[in-house]
Amino acid sequence: MADPVRTLADMGLLQGSTVRKERVTAQYDTAQAAASYAEYTGRSASGRTVRSRHHLVQQILSQHSGGSLLDAGCGPGMMARLLLQSRPGEFSITVLDQSAAMIRYCTENVKDVGTVHATVGQLEALPFGGATFDIALVMGALEYTDIRSAIREIARITRPDGLVILTMLNPLSPYRLTEWMLYWPLVRLVGVFERLFGVPCGRRHVARLTGIRAVPASRLQQLMRHAGLIPVDVVHYDITPMVPPLDRLPAMVRRASRVPLDRTWQRSGWRRLLGTAYIVVARRS
Repeated sequence: MADPVRTLADMGLLQGSTVRKERVTAQYDTAQAAASYAEYTGRSASGRTVRSRHHLVQQILSQHSGGSLLDAGCGPGMMARLLLQSRPGEFSITVLDQSAAMIRYCTENVKDVGTVHATVGQLEALPFGGATFDIALVMGALEYTDIRSAIREIARITRPDGLVILTMLNPLSPYRLTEWMLYWPLVRLVGVFERLFGVPCGRRHVARLTGIRAVPASRLQQLMRHAGLIPVDVVHYDITPMVPPLDRLPAMVRRASRVPLDRTWQRSGWRRLLGTAYIVVARRS
């Protein structure tokens, strides 16, 4: 029997591991795509999730003395830059991404504040020896991978009692359910009608297929335990009652930007259900 949550998360997305992998790889494989991603996370409604995530990860790492850190799925290197700026000399940072364009952007992005060891590679087959890192950080990348294989690799390269921080979009939140089941399908439908009525290509509504697959916090923790990672904390973040497209209205974007980041996450209580994403902190057994 199919996993109902996984089936729900996959609806409207790509099926087939080969096609999905090609789509995922192509999304951020140019310098323009890397720059656009860095810009959009800094100012858009969707970027609110990233800003909240960065602040939360910094709070978690503030309780750790430092050491060797792997930022797997580093993207344009915003987290690496934050750590190099706020805690110079405390971390030896290795960044990894499957996109060579992202790695080039990342190394350029941080060079004025420090250095990183950069590698192009896959989360499902990390090019590092076992027990290499004190801290393994994976933000916004698990959704694009074979999650089970990626978690096994993260566990393998983390030292005993090392810290692991994983983030995941929350597929059960009202925001994600509305976004994936209603908003993006409607945008695609509008685009179909625009094509039929001869609207020029550049003016049509477009919603690309991303290959994202998300699992609930309970399932992610189960997979982590199977790999030898012991969850010690779960935090839901980017708490918002708004759903697409309301959160994209300029007034709503401005209003959300004024909410202190410390108020955008929740460990317990009903409000955590409104978190568009969550983070699991674990130790390597």
